Amino acid sequence: MDVIPEESEHQDFSRESITMEAYNVVPEPGGRTFQRFSVNTNESLRFEPCEESCPSPTGAEHGPDDVFEKGEYENEIVSIRNQLQGKVAEMENFAGHLEEIFLTVEENFGRQEQHLEQHYNDVLHTLSQRYDEGATGLQEEKKSKLESLYSQLLVCGQALDASKELIEMAQEIYRCQDKRFFLKTVMPIIKRVEEFAKEDIDLTLSTSLEFSAPLADLSDVKTMMDSISVVPAPSAPVINPQLPNSATQTSLRVCWSLFSDDTVEYYELYYRPVLEDMPADSTCAPQESKVKLKETHCTVTDLLPNAQYELWVMATNTTGISPASEKALYMTVPSPPVIKQRECSSCPEAALIRWESGNTNPVDSYTVELSEMGTVGTEGNITESIVAVPTCQCLIQLQAGRLYLISVRAVNIGGPSDSSDAITISTTGTFFYLLEDTAHPCLSMSEDGFTIFYGDEEFPITAMAFEDNTFTRCVAILGDLIPVRGRHYWEVEVDNETEFRIGVAYKDTERDSYLGANSSSWCMRHIRTPSRHKYEFLHNGWSPDLRITVHPVRIGVALNYDRGTLSFFNANLEQHLHTFQCRFQNDVHPCFSLDNPGALTVYNGIAAPDYTFI
Repeated sequence: MDVIPEESEHQDFSRESITMEAYNVVPEPGGRTFQRFSVNTNESLRFEPCEESCPSPTGAEHGPDDVFEKGEYENEIVSIRNQLQGKVAEMENFAGHLEEIFLTVEENFGRQEQHLEQHYNDVLHTLSQRYDEGATGLQEEKKSKLESLYSQLLVCGQALDASKELIEMAQEIYRCQDKRFFLKTVMPIIKRVEEFAKEDIDLTLSTSLEFSAPLADLSDVKTMMDSISVVPAPSAPVINPQLPNSATQTSLRVCWSLFSDDTVEYYELYYRPVLEDMPADSTCAPQESKVKLKETHCTVTDLLPNAQYELWVMATNTTGISPASEKALYMTVPSPPVIKQRECSSCPEAALIRWESGNTNPVDSYTVELSEMGTVGTEGNITESIVAVPTCQCLIQLQAGRLYLISVRAVNIGGPSDSSDAITISTTGTFFYLLEDTAHPCLSMSEDGFTIFYGDEEFPITAMAFEDNTFTRCVAILGDLIPVRGRHYWEVEVDNETEFRIGVAYKDTERDSYLGANSSSWCMRHIRTPSRHKYEFLHNGWSPDLRITVHPVRIGVALNYDRGTLSFFNANLEQHLHTFQCRFQNDVHPCFSLDNPGALTVYNGIAAPDYTFI
């Protein structure tokens, strides 16, 4: 680390030496004199005039040919300045790098010093415990030996007292002058002496004078000493939460880190899919997969789209394996949505786009992308996105008379999906499809969905399958008009032999009633009589008394929310037939009904003629 101060001093010296002092140049022959200049890395290049002009050797004044040619030298000086600035930047970066190394060494030294001190304290504590245990054992052994010797000493003292008593009694009898008393007492004394002589007195030491050498178990101390130079097993890694836009449909980018500066040889990343209906029995759980790597990040591939995965990490070194990290949940990118073209509608001001998610797991939101098509049908440069759409439909504001290409992406935490198949939306006129779920069972539709047929075959009512939303009395069907309260126009073509009803109705109009016979529908009715064609404009069962002389083959219907009008026209003749005046409280839908067998074709997506909204 001694190199760091030296490098710092060298850096300071270099910085000081970078600033070049101004200098004078000896005048060239011809009287030309260089201006002096200075270069400073913290300042821009500057030229200063000489304080004293150097005289010309000839004594002549400076002429036009003696002008200093700055262009040749300015570029060279700027190049020198840039080189010096580059060197300074390199040295500053190197000094910063050395400073980082210095701090890192200091931190590592501090940790190692703390680690050694902890081991030292642990070893001293363990040795102190072993010493206390050994000293306690010696004290107990000493106490046991002393108690044994004291007991033996008591026994010896009792034997000495008994022998002393017998000797004194024998001497006393021996000195007695009374022979009768002597003979009477001498035998018991002799008998007692014989019995005492028969007693076996143990004169060997009852305990050893040597102390047993204590064998202290210092294996744990040895383990501690060895662990000073042994790398500890790593701690459990920490797997990071999933970052936005970190996945594709079939891959996940996973990152993790460590709590401490553990030494790790490699990591093992485990993952498995999370199934919503997975049984509690672990034997039925999805099989887990494993990836072995040395980095703290990994891109897992070959996964399912819009699937949730459970991931965890374990670290390994020469000492052992870490505990597993806490399990984290990651999501792959969803599959592209599927636009339901038959449920999309548009008008000159907007378009309503509906789609299916196409994913089993819910997604966070959707993004609708649109680009304006060019005049020749090519995609334009203008691209817009509507983000954070929460549901599977979106009402988009557009410009009239344009052609748009619209697609949808599904978005979750992993990122956006690929774009769905795009559909083309024209804002030339109002465009809608017919709602098949409202059609009477006797009605059938063409493949393109714009022509309805009422066949000659009659079905008994018991054979008809009526749904909750289908018309039951009137052989009718509703159109899916975009819910934009502006101007809408469409046309209907029908032959003169077909009896029909066309107009608008609320979405909840009575299904067991005829169109125009209630307060929720407005319609034009054609009745074929033997003598003539009769036309009625019905609302709530009432029609004005009108007579139409020319049978309209193609009928135009103009709905104007702003004025509260519904108008009918003979499109071929551009002839106005009738207008309903009504302030529609709710959104209405086109309605079409056939009162006798025949066919009816709807034309929409066409521009409204000028005469319709005058």
